[in-house]
Amino acid sequence: MSVTVFVPRDAASLAVGADKVAAAIAREAEARKLDVTIVRNGSRGLLWLEVLVEVRTEHGRVAYGPVKASDVPSLFDAGFLTGGAHPLAHGLTREMPFLKNQTRLTFSRCGVTDPLSLADYRHYQGLKGLEKALGLAPADIVKQVTESGLRGRGGAGFPTGVKWKTVADASADQKYIVCNADEGDSGTFADRMIMEGDPFVLIEGMVIAGIAVGATRGYVYTRSEYPHAIATMRQAIELARQAGILGPSVLGSPYAFDMEVREGAGAYVCGEETSLLNSLEGKRGVVRAKPPLPALEGLFGKPTVVNNVMSLASIPVIMDRGASFYRDYGVGKSHGTIPIQIAGNVKHGGLYETAFGLTLGEIVNDIGGGTLSGRPVKAVQVGGPLGAYFPPSLFDTVFDYEAFAARGGLIGHAGIVVFDDTADMLKQARFAMEFCAVESCGKCTPCRIGSTRGVETVDRIARGIEPEKNKALLADLCNTMKFGSLCALGGFTPYPVMSAMTHFPEDFQPAPLVEAAE
Repeated sequence: MSVTVFVPRDAASLAVGADKVAAAIAREAEARKLDVTIVRNGSRGLLWLEVLVEVRTEHGRVAYGPVKASDVPSLFDAGFLTGGAHPLAHGLTREMPFLKNQTRLTFSRCGVTDPLSLADYRHYQGLKGLEKALGLAPADIVKQVTESGLRGRGGAGFPTGVKWKTVADASADQKYIVCNADEGDSGTFADRMIMEGDPFVLIEGMVIAGIAVGATRGYVYTRSEYPHAIATMRQAIELARQAGILGPSVLGSPYAFDMEVREGAGAYVCGEETSLLNSLEGKRGVVRAKPPLPALEGLFGKPTVVNNVMSLASIPVIMDRGASFYRDYGVGKSHGTIPIQIAGNVKHGGLYETAFGLTLGEIVNDIGGGTLSGRPVKAVQVGGPLGAYFPPSLFDTVFDYEAFAARGGLIGHAGIVVFDDTADMLKQARFAMEFCAVESCGKCTPCRIGSTRGVETVDRIARGIEPEKNKALLADLCNTMKFGSLCALGGFTPYPVMSAMTHFPEDFQPAPLVEAAE
């Protein structure tokens, strides 16, 4: 009887030798004349343990990691094919604390299934949401999404149902579903993990969205830096087409929907929905003024739903389990679960899906395990390069949209980057301004010029040139950028700059002059 061994094909795993590990397992099994089937699954998200190899046993899957190709012979010697003891063994995968305490709704199949097996997808509740959606009127699908309380997971937190209803109510001969998979924030990898580890859930979500609003065409817009995600998505789309999930008749219904992947060149500003639409149309990726909203005049001037990967990947479970099931998770106005991506100087970096409501301190210290360096945590940036820096004194902040906004921060794409006490927050503030200057599309003056002046002003503070006057000037620049920029790139750059100045004022003091020895 063949033993099934799971070796991830996720980009994070490939980066640390997953292909070599898979090849070593195949060679060792052949040399020992053992019947082994290797499944290349997605990542479970325990990135500090990659390559995480799993073996299916009669008691469940047993995990080993981090495995290198050189570890493989000793794993076989220890009887890992039957879950044998080994220094790299972690016991049953489902009992590992990092996984056991999660609430995996969107990522329930990620790392569990073969990403390109529709049989696996169906076996683990895939397509249930689409099948139920096909039994509803489009307006009822929109109502279900609205009642679930799902908000945009791309950063803005806009209610998904409101956006869908606007497109559904618009009159047009053609409508579009556009998936914003241009994941460019530092410390974020949730979109990539879904596209590489469970692509059919994104396809299913986009098909449901199309049926709900009357769109027949969809596009996944992602970046050229994601070659594995692009290849996996394209293969999955072709398989879905062959299975009748996509095409002129979705699962034999009167509804038509088809989709494709479009590759961008990696401009950060193309994560902004109107800039993304320009790029999709073959134009330069510059921001459009709003109104008109993309929901009314979007791609090629037609009504368009633009949703993030996580928003669309959350739709199947909402349709399958019901609006109230999803809505009951979370706190306040933040409903459902959020895939938190923990990165930076941290022991246990990875993806942790949980209901809104944990505190920042619980995420960093209890789940992330504190810093990898062992030094004290100095700052945590939440929400990518445009997110605010939070000191440990704010670790009681609850992870929800309103709580972060009340303290001058934003959840964004739920990426968390941890810094220890060696970080220089003045340099981090400079980086934010420099990043904006480099990535600005150049359309509006506050972003294009303000960021360049911001770099110069931070440099003057660093050199001790009229520090108080220049700190006041930097704050004024931030105010102008925040309220005068056309999009969130210039509008959010003040968050890291002002939070660094506010919470870490000691890093903005001029270095004391050292008197020369006599």
